[in-house]
Amino acid sequence: MTLSVAKATMRKNEQKLIEIGLLIYPGCQLAAIYGLTDLFRIACEWYPDMLTAANRPSLRVSHWTLEEGGVHCTWDSHSDKPHVLDYIISPPSIIMPEKMERMAPASEWISTHHAKGAIVCSVCAGAFVLAETGLIDGRRATTHWAFADRLAEQFPNISVASEHMIIDDGDVITAGGILAWADLGLLIVEKLLGQAVMLETARFLIVDPPRRSQSRYKTFIPRFDHGDADVVHLQHQFHAAPELQKSIAALADSVNLSERTLQRRFFRATGLKVTEYLQNVRIMKARQLLETTNNSVESIAWTVGYADPAAFRKIFARLTGATPNTYRGSAKSN
Repeated sequence: MTLSVAKATMRKNEQKLIEIGLLIYPGCQLAAIYGLTDLFRIACEWYPDMLTAANRPSLRVSHWTLEEGGVHCTWDSHSDKPHVLDYIISPPSIIMPEKMERMAPASEWISTHHAKGAIVCSVCAGAFVLAETGLIDGRRATTHWAFADRLAEQFPNISVASEHMIIDDGDVITAGGILAWADLGLLIVEKLLGQAVMLETARFLIVDPPRRSQSRYKTFIPRFDHGDADVVHLQHQFHAAPELQKSIAALADSVNLSERTLQRRFFRATGLKVTEYLQNVRIMKARQLLETTNNSVESIAWTVGYADPAAFRKIFARLTGATPNTYRGSAKSN
């Protein structure tokens, strides 16, 4: 065998190296950085027979830190090789989105590598960093359900779909909850190394395979800081007595407003219509009762204000993504 043929054979037998860059920005969740680093290492090192047999690639993980002057590599699992970023992940933040700084150098860095072919990803509030690039304008994207309204308000060109745990849009992948980095990591392992390796990795880590919805984790977060005293008065009524059965006209009379004015002011203050708000309060109370009591679904429906159990089940499923019995079973098992 000639030297050139031998080198060609060696190159052919070498595993392709896929580089995954993890962005470290001020206030980001370091647990996600190190957790993803470990997850990818486990996927590659614990199941070498699977990888070799299928001629699958190996994963290289690098950490990129936003510092003065730009974004620089601060750790690399394969430091002897030049960087070719195939994936970039913007992790969650442990700082609330309204307190996150704009990060132009990071967004420019992400955009540059996306233009070179990198798949860009975000987890939870990491979507705000990704959104600064403009790459998800006109697309559907997810984030933590508690941050969805702010993301939609701050970046109105994004179609925020927070009911999804993961949205895979090909060159852009967004994940929802703060611990959804595990879901995203397993999804990437499945894409690159196959389902068998992904399932073995999940089994070893004792986590479920990638989840697709965060509806069952979403809770109702009412706003009381909007400054409309009449609306706050009605909100307090709803929370104190969710079984309240007053008509819109009666509610409007109680605060000396017309129905139309009440509906307009209530929506402006809370982002929900009066009936929608009351439904959310009732389902919030129902969830608590399903989690903490053994009362029947019919009894709970009546307690929170629904005389028709079928109507209660329908609204409950729409707001939580599960039937009352399924929700109770899941809550009791956790």
